Amino acid sequence: MKFFVDTAEVADIRSLVELGMVDGVTTNPSLIAKSGRNMAEVIAEICAITPGPVSAEVTATEYEGMLAEGRFLRQIAANVCVKVPLTEAGLRTCKTLSSEGTQVNVTLCFSAGQAILAAKAGATFISPFVGRLDDIGQDGLELIAEIVEIYANYPDFTTEVLVASIRHPIHLIQSAKLGAHVATLPPAVIRQLLKHPLTDRGLEAFLADWKKTGQSIL
Repeated sequence: MKFFVDTAEVADIRSLVELGMVDGVTTNPSLIAKSGRNMAEVIAEICAITPGPVSAEVTATEYEGMLAEGRFLRQIAANVCVKVPLTEAGLRTCKTLSSEGTQVNVTLCFSAGQAILAAKAGATFISPFVGRLDDIGQDGLELIAEIVEIYANYPDFTTEVLVASIRHPIHLIQSAKLGAHVATLPPAVIRQLLKHPLTDRGLEAFLADWKKTGQSIL
């Protein structure tokens, strides 16, 4: 499973790249706004330190505007993946950009039917939002299972399932068990995956026993 980091904070991305936990990055207008920086500058900096796709989202709502913004965004760096919403205009933009060789991430997916449309439009990634579905009493992971199963039935579909709106490690683990291709995670959730009380307790015991020997490795 590929890990994308869901943030526009360059320091967080850089530290996780050094840890080997970054295959790509996802951003959106809200995350860029939180950074307080110029959008194009942030995207360019992230692309320079990220090995894989960096999703940069359009803000227009009509086809011509989305297309123009998408073409501008892809010029920032070779690894920009243009992010469009799952609307009629967004899917039309996805079809055009993907036919031009641009990677496209179709976001705000909340149904399996929408995911089928995105695959037919040539999306590189489809982003179902599990946390937001959970918030309204629906099972977000059930949607992941449905999309993974449907895509597996059709070898011509090359769209990868990118699980978004992940709130905690269980979302990630269950998505991996279901066979999702990618998960986009806030930095805090990646670091949560590192933690277990038995790991900490075991390390403390090992170090205490080693100290008693009076030895030094170097």
